Amino acid sequence: MKLRHFLSFMALASLAVGCETQTGLKTGIDPKNMDLTVKPGDNFYDYACGGWRKANPLSAEYSRFGTFEQLIENNNTQLRGLIEGFAAEKQAEGSLAQKIGDLYNIVMDSVKQNKDGFAPIQADLQAIEAIGDREDVFPMMAGMMRKGVGGYFGFYIGADIKNSEMNLLQIVQSGLGLPEKEYYLDNDSATVHIREAYKAYMEKMFGLCGFAPEVAKQKMEAVMGIETRIAGPTYTATQQRDPEANYHKMSYADLLKDYAGIDWKLLFDTLGLKDVKEVSVGQPEPIHEVEKILADTPVEAQKAYLQWRLLNASASYLSDEARNCRFDFYGRVMSGKQQDQPRWKKAVNTVNGVMSEGLGQLYVEKYFPAAAKERMVKLVEHLQQSLAVRIQAQDWMSEETKKVALEKLDAFTVKVGYPDKWRDYSGLEIKDDSYWANIVRSNEFDLAYLIERKLNKPVDRSEWHMTPQTVNAYYNPTTNEICFPAGILQPPFFNMEADDACNYGAIGVVIGHEMTHGFDDKGRQFDKEGNLTDWWAPGDAERFEARAKVMKDFFDNIEVLPGLHANGALTLGENLADHGGLMVAYNALQEAMKENPLEEADGFTPEQRFFLSYAYVWADNIRDEEIRSRTKSDPHSLGCWRVNGALPHIDAWYDAFGIKEGDKMFIPKAERVAIW
Repeated sequence: MKLRHFLSFMALASLAVGCETQTGLKTGIDPKNMDLTVKPGDNFYDYACGGWRKANPLSAEYSRFGTFEQLIENNNTQLRGLIEGFAAEKQAEGSLAQKIGDLYNIVMDSVKQNKDGFAPIQADLQAIEAIGDREDVFPMMAGMMRKGVGGYFGFYIGADIKNSEMNLLQIVQSGLGLPEKEYYLDNDSATVHIREAYKAYMEKMFGLCGFAPEVAKQKMEAVMGIETRIAGPTYTATQQRDPEANYHKMSYADLLKDYAGIDWKLLFDTLGLKDVKEVSVGQPEPIHEVEKILADTPVEAQKAYLQWRLLNASASYLSDEARNCRFDFYGRVMSGKQQDQPRWKKAVNTVNGVMSEGLGQLYVEKYFPAAAKERMVKLVEHLQQSLAVRIQAQDWMSEETKKVALEKLDAFTVKVGYPDKWRDYSGLEIKDDSYWANIVRSNEFDLAYLIERKLNKPVDRSEWHMTPQTVNAYYNPTTNEICFPAGILQPPFFNMEADDACNYGAIGVVIGHEMTHGFDDKGRQFDKEGNLTDWWAPGDAERFEARAKVMKDFFDNIEVLPGLHANGALTLGENLADHGGLMVAYNALQEAMKENPLEEADGFTPEQRFFLSYAYVWADNIRDEEIRSRTKSDPHSLGCWRVNGALPHIDAWYDAFGIKEGDKMFIPKAERVAIW
């Protein structure tokens, strides 16, 4: 359990080649990645990415493989080289290098893991089994939560969204083994299949750790009953996008009174949360349901639930038998994967998770040139200027709101590459007892670090919420910041050897996307200081919502699989950010070309290359199971629809490729989204 909370982020990725233009820079266009037999107005995604998709079929390891995963593969290879260098030789005792190398070797030791079997969790399983009274369930759960094993609900410490200078302890819904509540409640054939497979997975895991078949079945049924009860009042992924509806701040005394069925003092003491003054209960209804479960559910059922949470949390860190059992459900059934990752990737991912910033420090020293950071900072400045122009041009926004919006834009904090200060891992102990034991110590180390830095403390606005090696970017509304880690600042997102058409179409749209999050349906509710407050003049919000509804309705009508439609409400923020990113970056390119004109190259105009570069970062192949899973839970639209769903609302795309009425992607101008 990594105790981090992300408010908003996005992802993209790939490689770029092409002929030279703009003082010797490349275009980034490779016709081999395209399918020129497809008309751009009929299916731009296939036109721009069809060649790449054909050349990169899904391997057994992946449920989705795109340019994003391609770049992650490259990063993993680089990280592997760093890590194995430490693992191959004896390092100074207690050094970061020693801990990195030792943990990698521990994960790679499959012989020991298979010999140990379930032994690393056996004492905890037996302690849970020994519980005799219902009153002893919650103390055991609290102790497991300290180790990183989830309970009936979760928590984190992060910025108070109505007092963004201070951190706040926040209690949130949790407790489910399936990703979303719909998996417990819906009865379509695909969902029922997944639910039955989950039940079979539970039974098998209980059996593997020693319970008789009839006992394993009883325990599975008990767990399923509890999780289904929690799922009933659980907020949907769409409901969780509403900041106001997920904020219920109260004093510690009121928490004790309003949620008296939970022993908060025992929980906070066990976790090390001392002198709690205020909390926010994000989703009251599921927490109240937990009170009822603790009070009325038989002790044997609750013991089964605790054992299941432990089994499910630890399975990936035990024997091959346990790990394969978990993969069969979450990998094969949920995502459609046919084969698990090779062990070296698991080892790299574990080290990356446990000592992420320490590894990140080594990564940027070797792989991130200072010149890339310098050029990126200038690009961000150009995009800020472009967004300011777009804000001023909107006829639906009042002058009063424009003024405050520009102040918010001007107040953006921009983070590029890597943090200015690095985390100290000297207190983390890595020992050769078991893989799982090291994960538990890491979880406890992270919890103590979280509490020390944040409980009853001001928000540290220099904190990074992604590691430097992450292939991603984010906007954080409570600090009004945009962040672009070193990991994403590589081709095709950011190419030091490519011209402006390529970079503005790729990283430029990413920058514009993250900036636009500050003004999307969620981000617009936060002011320049990061506080949840209504700063829009009367009438502006209604006009914005009417225009945003065009986007929601458009995506609601997209059929991603037979009988399954996209969720326009869930993906609205990301779709609006894509729209804004495209508009802002295209405008910035036009301004840049006034000083550095671009010519036609590789058979494409600079405007065409802009849209081709944008589409290319979303090239992927994906299995139906993964499509279904993402459609239920992911606030980002599928890659193909971030192209074919976004571009028909951009007038400049029609002009660049001569899209006409009669083309399959054509939308009459009056029906297009018109916000930025």
